[in-house]
Amino acid sequence: MSGKKLTCLECGQVNRVPADKLGAGPKCGTCGAGLMSPKVAEVDLATLQKAARHDDVPLVVDFWAPWCGPCRQMAPQFKQAAQELSGLARLVKLNTEDHPQAGMKYGIRGIPTMAAFAGGREKARQSGAMPAANIVSWVRQSV
Repeated sequence: MSGKKLTCLECGQVNRVPADKLGAGPKCGTCGAGLMSPKVAEVDLATLQKAARHDDVPLVVDFWAPWCGPCRQMAPQFKQAAQELSGLARLVKLNTEDHPQAGMKYGIRGIPTMAAFAGGREKARQSGAMPAANIVSWVRQSV
């Protein structure tokens, strides 16, 4: 079966979606969650690793923490960028306070830090808060 592989951000199941159906609101075959939501999903380390390794659609992660002022300032900008990039990339957040091992695994030295994954590898990284237009531009150039 051909198609694009997408990891469900809710249950972790890898799904195959025909490329021409990515914009049609595909759902997980296991739990029914949306696979290409324009909303930012909160993920844990295991889900991030699985999606970064398997997904055929670019994945952009915002490593953040609730105590971080710049992270809180960037949150609505990241949310807006996710809506603008819908269908091109999936944007997710990982709370480094809840998942400290993620910071070590990915070598996160400061937050907010965004990392873009495509084709099973990290393609680009950007630290510091950015407005939505800059996030969109960075993602388009990076993946």
